[in-house]
Amino acid sequence: MPGTRSSARLSGSQPGSSPQTQSDKGSAVKRKADDSNSPSSAKKKRGRPSKADKEQKTLEETMPFTDEKNNQAESETNDVEPEKNGHQNGANGKTNGESHKESDSSKAEKADEESNSEHKNGDQATAFDHVKADVGEDGKTSKTQTESKDDGDTIEEAAIEEDTEREDAQPSNLLEKGIIYFFTRGRVGVDNPDSVQDLARSYFVLRPLPAGAKLTDGVIQDLNNNRLVALPKKVWPKSGKDKFMAFVEKGKTSMETLKKEFFSGSDYNTQTLGTRHTPDVTPVGEGVYAITTTGGGQGVTHLAYMLTIPSEIGDVQTDMGIKKKGSFVLSLKNPKSSGPANAQLPQGADYPDDVFEEFRGRGWMPVHPKHLDYVNAQILLIGENFEDSSNLDAAPKDEKDENKETPEEELEKLEGEDEVRVEHLNGDDTIFADLGISSKDYPSVMTTW
Repeated sequence: MPGTRSSARLSGSQPGSSPQTQSDKGSAVKRKADDSNSPSSAKKKRGRPSKADKEQKTLEETMPFTDEKNNQAESETNDVEPEKNGHQNGANGKTNGESHKESDSSKAEKADEESNSEHKNGDQATAFDHVKADVGEDGKTSKTQTESKDDGDTIEEAAIEEDTEREDAQPSNLLEKGIIYFFTRGRVGVDNPDSVQDLARSYFVLRPLPAGAKLTDGVIQDLNNNRLVALPKKVWPKSGKDKFMAFVEKGKTSMETLKKEFFSGSDYNTQTLGTRHTPDVTPVGEGVYAITTTGGGQGVTHLAYMLTIPSEIGDVQTDMGIKKKGSFVLSLKNPKSSGPANAQLPQGADYPDDVFEEFRGRGWMPVHPKHLDYVNAQILLIGENFEDSSNLDAAPKDEKDENKETPEEELEKLEGEDEVRVEHLNGDDTIFADLGISSKDYPSVMTTW
């Protein structure tokens, strides 16, 4: 059921009020109510010594990957042992009058230069170019419009803006940031789960953002770079003792594709039981995430997140291992390496040769965001304590650079922006607008069973 966000998070804005100016939103961004418990309150932001990098322990336990429709019994775990371990075209283009004065050869040369120019943020920046506005004189992009609609069929303003200063301040050990959504799906025939035992499996969707992106009012526009990660277990790793295998079910996909092929349930026929019903997914959380690296070189990769929806953690999130602030260690499995039969997918990820070269014959290696764009990429998620992990600390080479943020500062800034955005949109129901679905057709964000 949808939650109601506290008035303290409204940042001085009431539903139906006019949009805030940029300066107003900057002052309205909410910092954590319990700052005394925030890890940043006990740390210096600059020049602090890094914590000793934690050695990655032997990783164990995997899951058999069963067919979702026939997943009637909980999977058993088995042991595995991984090793330790742009430029904007058209913004400054010629006016129509000037272009008529150019010769055909000049036009051709200019077109070649523009088509070969590199974007700073690679594929993400290219995707962002399809929806972002022209760059203004201040180097910042203005708001864009999106066709995403809420339940009232009104056009919402797009939420992503790009800021070159923000991009320049991004920490060197922050590999990716974005929006994360947690989902679950009930067992076959169970539309309204009453406990974890009624669940079939869990998922999360990652929506990467450009390096300089910040969140403003509106719906998250679709950059067609979403990733769907499936966890055959019912719950997420709750501590370092929990090591669960997950895999990429869809990579670099649109939200429209996910809506058609993932969100909705389905009916299918069996010879013995007749028609069986697979229920719709249920969103159980939304927030912001950061993928970071610690240890330098072939260090350790982490995925840290801060939850924005629901406004208050309930029994559902607690039982499933979803926290207000959480973190996992990520390791990537080499599909060419041997392992227990029930830890293998029928077909491994189709990595290019350069990715296989990164393994250097090893069975496991740290995850890089680019690896998550390949369908059937296998990832081991290891639980870790958010407060004790060093994954959001400054990289050694950034500590003396006053222009660089720490990963923790960037993640908290993104979280504050998202909380204000959620309050100005539809509260906890904002998740449905972002996903392009209606809360009337899908189960609401659960807080209690």
